Amino acid sequence: MKHSVNETPDAWIRTAKTLSEALPYMRQFNGETFVIKYGGHAMGDEALLYKFARDVILMKQVGINPIVVHGGGPQIGKMLERLKIQSSFVDGLRVTDAVTVEIVEMVLSGSINKQIVTAINEAGGKAIGLSGKDAKLIQAKHLTRRVKDPDSNIERVLDLGFVGEPEMIDPTILDTLYESDIIPVIAPIGIGQKGETYNINADTVAGAIAASIEACKLIILTDVSGVLDKDKNIVSEMTPKEARKLIKSNVITGGMIPKIETCIHAVENGCAAAHILNGRIEHVMLIETFTEHGAGTMIVAG
Repeated sequence: MKHSVNETPDAWIRTAKTLSEALPYMRQFNGETFVIKYGGHAMGDEALLYKFARDVILMKQVGINPIVVHGGGPQIGKMLERLKIQSSFVDGLRVTDAVTVEIVEMVLSGSINKQIVTAINEAGGKAIGLSGKDAKLIQAKHLTRRVKDPDSNIERVLDLGFVGEPEMIDPTILDTLYESDIIPVIAPIGIGQKGETYNINADTVAGAIAASIEACKLIILTDVSGVLDKDKNIVSEMTPKEARKLIKSNVITGGMIPKIETCIHAVENGCAAAHILNGRIEHVMLIETFTEHGAGTMIVAG
């Protein structure tokens, strides 16, 4: 076997140690399902996408069943700007009218979904693109938000349009793919009782799927390295009770709150563990899954 002139015996030993450390975890997770939410700025980096694709394939090859759910908010925003369609947000959710939901579906189920599928296929895997409408995978209902008027303090219901939340997950198609070499890549689009299309938050979809199939892991790839405590240190592991305490004490704030709530819901409804990782770190899923020290925050039932 030929080696690079830059490699040293020490480098080979480190590689061998890494593989040796990973082996017990490979045995532990063989046959298990991981639901992976792929999002954040990593989605816009072609090099990171290729490495993500290779890592997903590696998981599949060592016996893990990966299911990828992706977001696409920035890409949707750019397309709406190109088409001169204005949109607004409430609590991080895009208000989605009939025109906007068509664009959302086009971007999510079309260009973004196929980009990820293509990356996995070109890296040597077999991926298929799905949306929640396929085989009624994600049956959704209308989502509303209650807001208070800052002047009168009167609460009112705000209609977000075609924004939905999962009402039921039908995993039939996922069960079928589990028996194959195919990796499902899912766009977070749901279908209503009357056939209407709903735009759903990708974290929420990933959490709902992980809970419904009682996945071994829910992995949320985002732009932060995990949950920070009051001293700004990463919390490597916590229970739902501990997570709620950090939210109540305003240690966990802003956009991290819905991600944590998604993880809590998944863990309390059948998923064994949920992880929040920085998707911009190369091979972060492998580090978290196959090493002793990990790379982010894990939430497990207490």
